[in-house]
Amino acid sequence: MDDEIQLISDGAGVAVIGDNAAVERFLATEGLPSKDLELPKARKVLAAGSGAAQAGAEIAANSGRWVKLTEESAQMVKKYGLMESKTPGVSHAMVGKPGDIKSWLQIAKGPGAAAANPAMLAGAAGLMAQLAMQQAMDEITDYLATIDEKLDDVLRAQKDTVLAQMIGIGLQIEEAMTIRSHVGRVNEVTWSKVQATSGTIADTQAYALLQLDALAEKLENKTKVGDLATAAKAAESTAREWLVVLARCFQLQDAIAVLELDRVLETAPEDLDGHRVGLKAAREERLATISKSTEQLMARLDAAATLANTKVLAHPSKSRAVVHSRNQVGTAVVDFQGLLGIESGRQTVDARRWAEAAAAVRDRAFDAGADRVEAAKRFSIDSRDRARSATTRLSGEIAQRTRRRGGGDRGVVDDTDE
Repeated sequence: MDDEIQLISDGAGVAVIGDNAAVERFLATEGLPSKDLELPKARKVLAAGSGAAQAGAEIAANSGRWVKLTEESAQMVKKYGLMESKTPGVSHAMVGKPGDIKSWLQIAKGPGAAAANPAMLAGAAGLMAQLAMQQAMDEITDYLATIDEKLDDVLRAQKDTVLAQMIGIGLQIEEAMTIRSHVGRVNEVTWSKVQATSGTIADTQAYALLQLDALAEKLENKTKVGDLATAAKAAESTAREWLVVLARCFQLQDAIAVLELDRVLETAPEDLDGHRVGLKAAREERLATISKSTEQLMARLDAAATLANTKVLAHPSKSRAVVHSRNQVGTAVVDFQGLLGIESGRQTVDARRWAEAAAAVRDRAFDAGADRVEAAKRFSIDSRDRARSATTRLSGEIAQRTRRRGGGDRGVVDDTDE
């Protein structure tokens, strides 16, 4: 093979490792954007591994790029048939391109295809986890910039001490990330500034989730449209604020995880792979908790909108207000869930128009009236038939009695004559 590269995937991204020119040609062929993998940072992990010499040589000779796993890059992974490796959650393949062939081909299939250096895979996986979280942090920054509420204003408006501390903690973590970008690692001084901040972030996240749960509870068991409109309006005005706080918490938690991985890489490189897997599990648990609270809120709002639409004739403006609030919160929740990678199939709810409801009532009344007219007709016909039957029966009985009387008189006369 004239070109030979390694593809490594951890489920969130793909690392493309090989000769710099070959890597660039491959990415150009696939048409995928990428970021520098910063492969030399993995040397400490490689030094701790059993294949240190071989892996070190690979790093010295190669460069690496990272591609976020999207629909397009996922197709690339599928095309080249990456196979699971012994490193948890990591798959691998070797691909190359002969000089006479334009397309890239998998070099080997079968068990040997994933037999890459374990230390190399572990080091690459750790770097990929950092890049994936940094990508998520950048996306949250863009999200916070596009919404109306300012995070600092939301936090300052709260009297709770934990929320107030978020501003200072955010500044400390951002400072540590800036130093890391300049130094290339997280030294003891930098780590000492942020290592105790994760507890406050977790407390703030829990507080924000409780506020969303409280909004959902206020919507529960409400049957009056006026009460629903009030509760839905409260959810509309404050739910986005708590989603902002949650987004910021998630961003800072990802930043702490990036710094942690650097610190483990610096002090205990042999633990990097296990720490990476643990951080991934903790992140998924946070996502599940957030998903549960946001889905619970939307379920209550969906029920409120459905009930409001059934009462639009009596309360047209308030019913529409409930549906409007539901859709406003729904849009905010879907955007937020999409930002964090939480799948949601929710759509907007149409507010039932008064005329539509009135027409439906009219149609039901018409149908009911038609049923009553038809029933009356059937009753009239049945009554007439019963009357005719009774008259016919009575006439027959009278005629029969008359015949009997007539017949009896003639019999008496005849007996007397004899």
